[in-house]
Amino acid sequence: MDWKNILRSHIERKVDLADEQFDYIASFFKPMSFRKKDKLIRPGEPVHFEYFVLNGCLSTYVINDQQKTHILQFAMRTWWASDYNALYNQGQASLHVDCVSDAEVLCLANEDREKLCRELHSMESFFRWRSNGGYVSLQRRILSLLNNDAQSRYEELMQQYPELYNLVPKHLIAAYLGVSRETLSRFQSH
Repeated sequence: MDWKNILRSHIERKVDLADEQFDYIASFFKPMSFRKKDKLIRPGEPVHFEYFVLNGCLSTYVINDQQKTHILQFAMRTWWASDYNALYNQGQASLHVDCVSDAEVLCLANEDREKLCRELHSMESFFRWRSNGGYVSLQRRILSLLNNDAQSRYEELMQQYPELYNLVPKHLIAAYLGVSRETLSRFQSH
C-alpha cells in the first residue's frame, strides 16, 4: 500500500500542495502496523500521537465506574483518532484507543503537527478544516443521542456508515449506540 498517496489525497481534498511541500509534510508521519485488540492509547499514560487510519478500524472509548464501555468513535480508513484532550494539553489519557481489526496507521506527533501548522499555511488550513469537521460530527452525535431513540440512532448509523456493520463486532456497535447486544439484535431483525 502506498501510504503517501492515501495521505496526499486526503490532504488535497482541502488544500493544494506542491510535490516538495508534500514530501516535507510526509516526513513527519510514521507508518505503523497494529494487530486486532492492540492498544494504542491507555488511560493514565501520556499521549504523544494522533493516528491517521490507512486500513482497518480503531475505537475510542471510556469504561465507566460500573465497568460499562462507552464508545465515542470508530475510526476507519482516512479518519483520525487520539485522546485529543491529553494530546493537546500534554496530560494523561482518559480514553482508550484500540484496534478493532488489524490496522495500518500513520502516527503524527503533536509537536510535529504544530510545526507543520506554523511553517505551512496550507497545513494550518487543513488541520482547521479537520478539527471543524470533527466538531460538527460531535455535535450531530450529541444531538442524535439527545433527540432520537435507539432504533433511530442505529438506522442513522447504518445509513451513514454501512461498512461498519461488517467491520465492527456487534457488541461494539451496541456500545456505541448505548444499548445492549440483545436490543441491537432486535433492531437488525426489523
